Amino acid sequence: MKPMGAIPTDFATQPLAIAGRTAEDWVAAAGDTPLFVYDMAVVAARIARFRAAFGGIDLHYAIKANPFAPLLAAMAPLVDGFDIASGGELTMALAAEKPPATISFAGPGKRDDELTAAIEAGITINLESASEATRALGIADRIGVTPRLAIRVNPEIELRGSGMRMGGRASPFGIDADRAATVARDVIAAGADWRGLHIFAGSQALDAGAIIETQAATMALAGRLAEQIGVMPPLVNLGGGFGIPYFPGEVPLDLAAIGEALRETRANRSPALGDTRFAIELGRWLVGEAGVYLTRVIDRKESRGETFLVVDGGLHHQLAATGNLGTVVRRNYPVSIATASADTATETVSVVGPLCTPLDRLADRVTLPIAQTGDLVAVFMAGAYGLTASPTAFLGHSYPRELLAGHS
Repeated sequence: MKPMGAIPTDFATQPLAIAGRTAEDWVAAAGDTPLFVYDMAVVAARIARFRAAFGGIDLHYAIKANPFAPLLAAMAPLVDGFDIASGGELTMALAAEKPPATISFAGPGKRDDELTAAIEAGITINLESASEATRALGIADRIGVTPRLAIRVNPEIELRGSGMRMGGRASPFGIDADRAATVARDVIAAGADWRGLHIFAGSQALDAGAIIETQAATMALAGRLAEQIGVMPPLVNLGGGFGIPYFPGEVPLDLAAIGEALRETRANRSPALGDTRFAIELGRWLVGEAGVYLTRVIDRKESRGETFLVVDGGLHHQLAATGNLGTVVRRNYPVSIATASADTATETVSVVGPLCTPLDRLADRVTLPIAQTGDLVAVFMAGAYGLTASPTAFLGHSYPRELLAGHS
């Protein structure tokens, strides 16, 4: 038997209830499994927690975490900005009726047509290189629109303990810190609408001390760059990096400690940042725990002393849960038998998907209530980097359904 992560407290009921309705009710509403259900009430509660801990700091949502259209529409009035990473995400953000001035566009390799669309729409482009700055300025001159431009900085620092480190090394992301001021001055001199700095050092960190340390270093770097540029940045995006506890032994972040430290750091910031606004950009911390993936048991199989529950969903929808999205050691996401009662006897089983690959394993030798064909398995922590981060076309299986709960 192998351990699994803790089921989020919002869903710690047996049988499972999501927004007051059973898993079977949600499947009936969707028409079939597999199915993602996102509870908007959980997301709204997360946003409220952020506001309480980080007064005066803007909250941006990185829509790459989950771009489901009803979710974006529900989040649009609750957050201060959307951060996007492609022309496709630009279309999604605008369709959610987020004002263009509150949308920013990061990511290397922006095509000319993407830059053109962004400039025409009036969103902020976070420039990733000096040559991207040259292209953006050339396009803006050609179409006769003043571009809103910011600099994404590749910092010397990295976020300790983060699942994906974005700073402190050679990188395709951002302009190296020692060159950023020069590019910013060139952009300002060319007549662009200067929008500030975007500094992102890492993601999926659960160490509050590491985040506090990184935010202080980021603020100091922003101050030095502002002094070198000679023009106050209207906004400094401090990045994010807030993790959520997927696996055994992991605990949630101490949000209050991070917020208190950032208040002190902001109070002692460089005079060059005197009237600058600050933002934190979050994705999975806002939506990750709000999602549940429901998949039905198609077969129950015994093989060489082990029991397998074969379900109709798998890595083609939930790549991360199978341990195939950058995880070095395969560990179990929290799962449950959604239809089981609290007093159902348990057994050790593996939950596997329908794909013809041994990689398609949603849970490896975990203790679950005894399940039969037709029961529903719930995979938690499914609200971020689920469907759109998975190989949905692999082997031609059907596309899953998605529903938003807790929002009218």
